[in-house]
Amino acid sequence: MNSNEQNARSSKPEAQGYHTPVMLTECIEALNIQPNGIYVDATFGGGGHSIKILEHIKEGRLLSFDQDDDAKQEAEKINSRSFTFCHTNFKYLKKYLKLNGVTKVQGILADLGISSHQIDSPERGFSTRFDGPLDMRMDQKQSETAATIVNEYREEDLHKIFGMYGELKNAKTAARMVTQYRVNKPFARTEDLKAALSSIAPRGKENKYFAQVFQALRIEVNAEMKALEDFLHQCGEVIEKNGRLVVMSYHSLEDRMVKNYINKGKVFGDVEKDFYGNEIKPFEAINRKPIEATEAEIEQNKRARSAKLRIAKKI
Repeated sequence: MNSNEQNARSSKPEAQGYHTPVMLTECIEALNIQPNGIYVDATFGGGGHSIKILEHIKEGRLLSFDQDDDAKQEAEKINSRSFTFCHTNFKYLKKYLKLNGVTKVQGILADLGISSHQIDSPERGFSTRFDGPLDMRMDQKQSETAATIVNEYREEDLHKIFGMYGELKNAKTAARMVTQYRVNKPFARTEDLKAALSSIAPRGKENKYFAQVFQALRIEVNAEMKALEDFLHQCGEVIEKNGRLVVMSYHSLEDRMVKNYINKGKVFGDVEKDFYGNEIKPFEAINRKPIEATEAEIEQNKRARSAKLRIAKKI
């Protein structure tokens, strides 16, 4: 075992306690890691994927991204000369690769789900299971929170957010309920929001409904869709020929964007063609249908149920 493997494995217990990576083996195999290659973990989280990548790297290099302060603390536990942590949103992929002397990489992995640690921390406001502040910021330095949105956005904007990002069937009604509630009492806590919408949540499916509402707000707070679009297009520029793009998503909006980019070279719109009718796109899909977690893994980790893994090779 080389020094990098020893260092990576010494950090493994802490990372696993912070967050259990979904489809870890499948993700690592999909990257097709070369011992001397340069790789990116675009969503470090608790470090589970990064640590496993480091076990396969000898003379290569891994650069991991995450804007979350808690993730930065986890990254500081990894003692490896092959490892570089970039404390920023993955939408700044090219900029931070350049700052670290990298122009091309052999593979990029992005696990788009929020970490178990974030969900299980009441003070972050991500979970419907705990009463906490309506925060939901990945980057704690930004000013806009979920409370800002529900207290200040216009009803028509809330309608759009709930419908597009939360896929609520009664998005218009939900937006109206929120704007009516805040007249008498500004939203401050997650329980305030649940109380405002409790009367319109489908009976027997309240938890799923509130999860969709929280998802919508989290996506808006963190501008996740725009960040993902920017990130994907940069992947096409920095991954070298035959390199791998491995992306795991957890809701249909993300998965659709990833699928479109791989198949069409763009997140929205139709594929472009050159003068001879050849499609202009940087990747080809390795798996036509997304890979999903096994029943055994789902039984151990319920959050794996909605995960969809897509793999592409740079043309």
